[in-house]
Amino acid sequence: MKITDVKVFLRPADSLKAFANIVIDDALIIKNIKIIEGKTGLFIAMPSQKNKAGQFKDVVHPLNTETRNEIEKLILDKYNEAVNNPTEQ
Repeated sequence: MKITDVKVFLRPADSLKAFANIVIDDALIIKNIKIIEGKTGLFIAMPSQKNKAGQFKDVVHPLNTETRNEIEKLILDKYNEAVNNPTEQ
């Protein structure tokens, strides 16, 4: 699996800093990954949907820590790039 594109869309909000879309192998897109400022720094939250019990459950998520870390690093690198160079978006 190779992430072939990452797009970040900055948001003027408090803890929700941006949304990101990633493309995998130029064949699959995952949209609306949230970039959130937590108590210990930035992290990503995968797209989720509210179930009948009112709980939010991820609709897409990595199956292992290695893949999650790779996705998070690529997204946060792109986010930092967008924050530091807003005219290049």
